[in-house]
Amino acid sequence: MASLPSLTGAEIRSKFLRFFEERDHKVLPSASLVPADPTVLLTIAGMLPFKPIFLGQQEAEVPRATTSQKCIRTNDIENVGRTARHHTFFEMLGNFSFGDYFKKEAIAWGWELVTKVFQLPPDRLVVSVYHTDEDAFAIWRDAIGIPAHRIQRMGDDNFWASGATGPCGPCSEIYFDFHPELGDDAIDLEDDSRFLEIYNLVFMELNREADGSLTKLKKQNIDTGLGLERMAQVLQGVPNNYETDLIFPIVKKAADLAGLDYHQSDEKVKTSLKVIGDHVRSVVHMIADGINASNVGRGYVMRRLLRRVVRHGRLIGISGTFASEVAEVAIALSESVYPNTREREKVIKDEIQIEETRFLQTLERGEKLLVEILEKAASQSSKTISGVDAFTLYDTYGFPLELTQEIAEEEGFVVDAAGFEAEMKKQQERSQAAHEDIDLMAKDSWVNIAKEIGKTEFLGYKELGSSAQVKKILVNGESVKTAIAGNKVQIVLDRTPFYAESGGQVGDKGYLAIGEAIAQISDVQKQADLFVHIGQIERGEITVGDNVNAQIALSDRRRIQAHHTATHLLQAALKKIVDPNVSQAGSLVDGDRLRFDFNLNRAVTAAEIQQIELQINNWIAEAHDSVIEVMPIAQAKAKGAIAMFGEKYGAEVRVMDIPNVSMELCGGTHVKNTSEIGLFKIISEAGVASGVRRIEAIAGQAVLEYLTVRDNIAKDLSDRFKIKPEEISDRITGLQQELKTAHKEVETLKQELALVKADTLIHEAEAVGSFKILVAQLPDIEAEALKAAAEKLAAKLGHSAVVLGSFSPDGKVTLVACFSKEVIAKGLQAGKFVGAIAKICGGGGGGRPNLAQAGGKDASKLPEALEAAETQLRQVLSNS
Repeated sequence: MASLPSLTGAEIRSKFLRFFEERDHKVLPSASLVPADPTVLLTIAGMLPFKPIFLGQQEAEVPRATTSQKCIRTNDIENVGRTARHHTFFEMLGNFSFGDYFKKEAIAWGWELVTKVFQLPPDRLVVSVYHTDEDAFAIWRDAIGIPAHRIQRMGDDNFWASGATGPCGPCSEIYFDFHPELGDDAIDLEDDSRFLEIYNLVFMELNREADGSLTKLKKQNIDTGLGLERMAQVLQGVPNNYETDLIFPIVKKAADLAGLDYHQSDEKVKTSLKVIGDHVRSVVHMIADGINASNVGRGYVMRRLLRRVVRHGRLIGISGTFASEVAEVAIALSESVYPNTREREKVIKDEIQIEETRFLQTLERGEKLLVEILEKAASQSSKTISGVDAFTLYDTYGFPLELTQEIAEEEGFVVDAAGFEAEMKKQQERSQAAHEDIDLMAKDSWVNIAKEIGKTEFLGYKELGSSAQVKKILVNGESVKTAIAGNKVQIVLDRTPFYAESGGQVGDKGYLAIGEAIAQISDVQKQADLFVHIGQIERGEITVGDNVNAQIALSDRRRIQAHHTATHLLQAALKKIVDPNVSQAGSLVDGDRLRFDFNLNRAVTAAEIQQIELQINNWIAEAHDSVIEVMPIAQAKAKGAIAMFGEKYGAEVRVMDIPNVSMELCGGTHVKNTSEIGLFKIISEAGVASGVRRIEAIAGQAVLEYLTVRDNIAKDLSDRFKIKPEEISDRITGLQQELKTAHKEVETLKQELALVKADTLIHEAEAVGSFKILVAQLPDIEAEALKAAAEKLAAKLGHSAVVLGSFSPDGKVTLVACFSKEVIAKGLQAGKFVGAIAKICGGGGGGRPNLAQAGGKDASKLPEALEAAETQLRQVLSNS
């Protein structure tokens, strides 16, 4: 190892990119961890941003490219920290050819890079090829000069495919040999203690057809990946990726906070430190790319990672919050390459702090319950945690199933995951927003249609109606030549004024007409490069090849574009008034309203809401022009245009500029002048997820409709109360106070009634040993009144145990226990006693040893619960 150059992670990255830049590759920035590809949650590979090019869905803007792509994978999360090279976050260095060079150049440059630039000795390198790839084998042997016995033929692991059909091809990999002294007689690339894959070359030369047959691609592509952390491990001579300069400073910070020396720690502690180092790195980059913790999708992935950080921190003795301190080290390590980590430092640390604090509040209680569950299972000679128990931990304490599984596995238990999912299904009643017409076409099918008929030309920025030719008609997902009245259809035109749903803006409505035939269009969606018009044939018939009149609904479009421009003004106002770091987390723009989600770790105050409304309405009144230009993305960003996290932009972008107010990258439709918006009104502000707030607002015609509804309500209340509209608020406050006073009087009367009823029970008390016990049911008595009654009875009975039960008309059970000090001395405690009894009614509770209250859900079980209470009291007190 001593002969290898010791390069920093930054030097390795720089040398790789410079090497390929010198060979005419365009150095492109890393794409966001939020991918444009809707089939994956996160960017999981260096090639993912180029997938549309490889699949033939998009033309390449350059013939050659090279990147250092940040990636996240969680499929092997249980191996993080346990193996030398498993991570959730990693950087993949790659060089790509889009129909330009192929195997010969890719292999030669790959070899030159690792042996000349990184100076790895050739005798410590082994390569693999797909077992039928004779071309690659010959290049390695004859052109590069690698001995045949050091070229290993591999099976399907060395064949890459994009899916069941589509582009695919063989791979060739370069491995580093940690133990060359073992010789070449029995090379086994599966032995990861000896061999480390450092560079993978994918040769996309084939296309797999639907029948499984393979044909040669017209354009052959190259996709490669070199793991930065792996190369750093090799060149820095450390035993694992975690001890490289890319990660170890983060690990060391966690160790310092725990008062530990990493190198002196045992393997269990080292594993926890590595998990913290890896996961904090992931979380920092996820938040920097606009991901917020939530219970769904990529937000759930982030929350899971952060909760694992918290738990492993506790395992090594860290109490309280600490992850944001560790995050600072991760930010410092990455800011020179990924400046958004420093730019969003406050957002990152605030999000981590909030999530960590919330989880710590429930973690201790959840861990205690899990210990009880494990003890219960062990007492029953079971090594399985039921799905019901696992779901209780999830639903009540926020324990992800994976965390329960992880802790259970450490103790030698398994979790009934199927039972957990069954409980989840019972609890969840999720409504998913969906179009009335379901798209029955697979994405690949739309790609094929686009190749067949060509892409749709969009005219809608300048034209609201146009002639167009029908290129494709689908009914129930099947291609047809003619659609008739009553058919629900998907129609593709050669050109269209209809805007397709995108960037939060809904699709246009309108109609297609030819002669007497009319198709009402209720939505437009974009598939591949096609605008798919979704609707129904109202009368007549429409046939492929017809030249139709395509007309959008003008009033709907005007309402939508007023809301869209208002959304831009809203973001500008939030940045100006609330926090300059506010960034968009999602949006919806339609004709009725706008919805804007943004990153903020607190509620927007009522005063700020007023200021925002005033500011936006001032901008509207000032009649600012909207200036829309198409320009290179670098120029747009240099001018200060705001891009949305997670959105994928091409080399040229559309910039919507309201001078001195707002400038954003946007493909939507907008008013020409802010005065066209008319009026703006915020109707709600609320939190929708941790660190994410949502504002709903209305503009233009929608404000008039909103005010009309409220004006009618005010008039109705004024008429009923015979008062002026401005007096309504005071009158309602007065009525609320009167109601509150009346409610208190009712409660007092109920308590007095309960005490009267209780007095009638005094003669039902029975002597058990030297004690009096009274177990009884009182009809429809509220909790506080029931407690007062129990206390009064116990005081009159002296050495006594009183248990009273009641239930309300809606079936809710209340149980109260009141024990004298002499009863407590016999080992009975009211809190534990009544809590156990309440379980019979499907509930629980507790309190002090002398007085406690519990609740239940099943009123039919109340007699059984009271009978059990009496039996237990007799058993314990009868020997006195």
